[in-house]
Amino acid sequence: MESRILRPTLAIYTAAFLLFLYGPMIVLAILSFQSSEGGPQFPIRDWSVYWYQHLLGLTETSRVSQLPVGDSLVRSIVLAFMTTVVSTILGVMSAEAFRTKFKGSGPAFYLIILGMMVPGVLVGLGMALLSNTLGIGRVWWGTSFVLHVVYTYPFAFLVMLAIFNRFDRSVEEASLSLGVSPAQTFRRVTFPIIFPGVLSAMLFSFTLSYDEFSRTLFTIGSQLTLPLAIYGTFSVEIYPNIFAFGVLTTLFSFTLLVIYGLLMKRFTAKASRFKGQEEN
Repeated sequence: MESRILRPTLAIYTAAFLLFLYGPMIVLAILSFQSSEGGPQFPIRDWSVYWYQHLLGLTETSRVSQLPVGDSLVRSIVLAFMTTVVSTILGVMSAEAFRTKFKGSGPAFYLIILGMMVPGVLVGLGMALLSNTLGIGRVWWGTSFVLHVVYTYPFAFLVMLAIFNRFDRSVEEASLSLGVSPAQTFRRVTFPIIFPGVLSAMLFSFTLSYDEFSRTLFTIGSQLTLPLAIYGTFSVEIYPNIFAFGVLTTLFSFTLLVIYGLLMKRFTAKASRFKGQEEN
């Protein structure tokens, strides 16, 4: 009797959760196919792919206001890429260091993860006040970049720490016993095995930096990133091309996830073959 009630209840809850999760994306996709005449309207009267053509530069500009996404999009991608590189390198190096017990490892660990625990508004406001005190200009490639690294670095560190905790040290010991230097052992043995974790750390860092709002708000200066540009203009007027841009961004995110999954599958299979050869 309980299972007869529980299963339908869980099914309804799951369906409602998925609808709540993906409902905004569905509405966004529908609104992206409206015509170039007039503002956003639902239900749509005239269906069109005009806003996709506009974003791709394949049509003339409409009289309807359009969100300027070009410069802010490039700025967000560049900032996210810079943050990804630095945070991933620091995360790998820090996790490698924590494989061996050292004096002060406890305080060092909590200092690292403090960046993800402190509210972004407080950190951003503190950086803004510090910049004003020291006379440092607030720019996206300077003050914002520092805070993005402080925020994403702990995530990359925790991911790599989990990977190294499951790492078989005997593989490295075998390489070192054959006279291979520690640097070459890391490059040829350790890194290929931990590469799926490095990909995960990169994905975390890029996503968190690309979407970051509160830490960027106080430290960006006059050149806005995409989330701030959308917020600053969307609160005044709804720009129709934002719907098409949202759909393309979602497709880009899914593409990154597919590439990530394929790379994970490839390197996991390679690591399994390597482990099988060792056992033989």
